[in-house]
Amino acid sequence: MVLRNIVKIDEDKCDGCGVCVKACAEGAIEIIDGKAKLVSEIYCDGLGVCIGHCPQDAITIEKREAEQFDEEATKKHLAKEQNTQTQTDFVCPGMMVKELREKGNSEDVGTAVMASHLSHWPIQLKLVSPAARYFANADLLLVADCVPFAIGDFHRKFLKDHSIGVGCPKLDNVEFYIEKLTAILKVNKLNSLTVIHMEVPCCFGLTHIASQAVARGGAKMTFEDVTIDLQGNVIKTETIEANG
Repeated sequence: MVLRNIVKIDEDKCDGCGVCVKACAEGAIEIIDGKAKLVSEIYCDGLGVCIGHCPQDAITIEKREAEQFDEEATKKHLAKEQNTQTQTDFVCPGMMVKELREKGNSEDVGTAVMASHLSHWPIQLKLVSPAARYFANADLLLVADCVPFAIGDFHRKFLKDHSIGVGCPKLDNVEFYIEKLTAILKVNKLNSLTVIHMEVPCCFGLTHIASQAVARGGAKMTFEDVTIDLQGNVIKTETIEANG
């Protein structure tokens, strides 16, 4: 054991976004049970590159007694991780792009059963392709993933004739979402953008994602920001002007 600098992770602040995992070139951090953890002291060089990437300011550097950084062990660890990733790297069939129905071609079929207005697949913002045909000249909904569960008639009220991207600004990688939406905006000329999120504070991150994506996209545009309460009611609709 030697006295040296090593990263310290505040689990109370950590939301498990995983940004630090990608930022750590030594592979010293992993997400375990929803929290970032230092998997071994010998893999951490103590330089703290991961600190600047943590959106929750959950990582600091402390000086304490710890095992010495082992460069050779780190190289073997990274090689093993790379080999595991290669062996398990495959394209999930659920990611295959599908157009399910044409716009305006969904009719309710009675009071007991309502037809789906979902026009494409996939819908998770992590999985969609910015070049997918369903984004061209689209009316795009950026929706927090809890919203459709809160709104009983989400399909009829919002989804009909719209393309959609779904995500959680609290549990997922916000920076990745900003980059993905920026790419969608750059590749496609959207007719409109509507952000729909719950009233809980963390959900407003979706508005931030949209604003940042518009700014990075370099175009001036407005989008509708819709807030839903826990009973599924629209409690606020605001037009936001974002500048690129």
